[in-house]
Amino acid sequence: MEANIAAPPLDEAADRRRRILAIVGGSSGNLVEWYDFYVYSFTALYFAPAFFPSGDRTTQLLNAAGIFAAGFLVRPLGGWLFGTLADRRGRRFAMMASVLLMCAGSLAVALLPTHASIGIAAPMLLTVARLAQGLSVGGEYGTAATYMSEVALPGHRGFFASFQYVTLIGGQLLAVLVLVVLEALLTTEEMRAWGWRIPFVIGALAAVVALFLRRSLHETQSAEKAHRPEAGSLLALIRQHPRPVLLVMGLTAGGSLSFYVFTTYMQKYLVNTAGMPVRTVSATMAVVLLIFMCLQPVFGAISDHVGRRVMLLIFGVLGALMTVPLLSVLAHVTLPIEAGLLVLAGLAVVSCYTSISGLVKAELFPGEVRALGVGLPYAVANALFGGTAEYAGLWFKSQGIESGFFWYVTGFFILALISAWFMPETRIESHLAREHGAAPARGLPGLP
Repeated sequence: MEANIAAPPLDEAADRRRRILAIVGGSSGNLVEWYDFYVYSFTALYFAPAFFPSGDRTTQLLNAAGIFAAGFLVRPLGGWLFGTLADRRGRRFAMMASVLLMCAGSLAVALLPTHASIGIAAPMLLTVARLAQGLSVGGEYGTAATYMSEVALPGHRGFFASFQYVTLIGGQLLAVLVLVVLEALLTTEEMRAWGWRIPFVIGALAAVVALFLRRSLHETQSAEKAHRPEAGSLLALIRQHPRPVLLVMGLTAGGSLSFYVFTTYMQKYLVNTAGMPVRTVSATMAVVLLIFMCLQPVFGAISDHVGRRVMLLIFGVLGALMTVPLLSVLAHVTLPIEAGLLVLAGLAVVSCYTSISGLVKAELFPGEVRALGVGLPYAVANALFGGTAEYAGLWFKSQGIESGFFWYVTGFFILALISAWFMPETRIESHLAREHGAAPARGLPGLP
């Protein structure tokens, strides 16, 4: 009798395996998407002079960061387009379309001629390619967050949904590792001449693989919800769910800005402000990102016990208190171990947000507008504040008031704290919880 009680039913075990495989399949494309997007930021130190030959290093990086920010400006369009597709045509269809567009953007960057060859047309074409990638990533976040939240095991949604940021950070990490390997194999002159193109070729090829992996995913959006009049409707989203939309924007403003400050911008900050060697910083950030990635499931599992709101409140309070002193100290570090530990301290606080970022937003909306509700307000706030993080940091530095950037970031931590204070606790009572509670005891909606 005891053995029978301890062993889970066969159909329950099979359902668990199906959910896990669905998480793996959905997150694989997410990794490729974010690798392709971030590899631009990490290789900018090498290709910026090729597209912006005039000016000093800060000016060149500022121009490259401007195009990086432009990729964020079309994210709201991507969030709306792919969110609507996901709610009306299915999550699987939208995720396949987004990764295909990312493939095209990466291949375009890899093949672009430089300013020396075609003049001003070079940075213009680079901008077009980045806009395509921004459109793709703008749709990826909402659809992937929705899909992974819907296939996660009830009671363990924080743990399973955290793998969205595992693969998102994994994309960053992969971009850094590719850069570290290339820096070990090529000289600085070779990297500036042609080596920077290799990571974009790798990204385009990986996107093709992800496309085929996503073809095998099962659909989680029910036909009944997809055919409702309000499915994927922007008007219905704004009229029926204004409070969740504002909460998502407030949380995203603080969460995205802090995430980019301590990941993509931190590489340039340690080189351009602290004066550390480029290769040393690349290796240090690779180790830091690996640890940061491993923290996500831990913090996601904690949220399954203490709640999402508590985690977000901790994120806001600690972030508001730590930013100014932490960035001030980082400006003067010289040792890699010292820099790595300080950046990791900041990222540990950011993990309180990133580990549950997509999930807590998905829990706020019903299935018929979930992908749009997660993707669009996230993309708007991300474009305004996350995508401009590097540009803002470099602008403050160019004006000789870099410490002002520290307070700028602190202000958005406070905004996230205020948003978390007014949000409900979604761990138990949410649209997703009710859907899972109303579903049969076994079997995943949309899976055979």
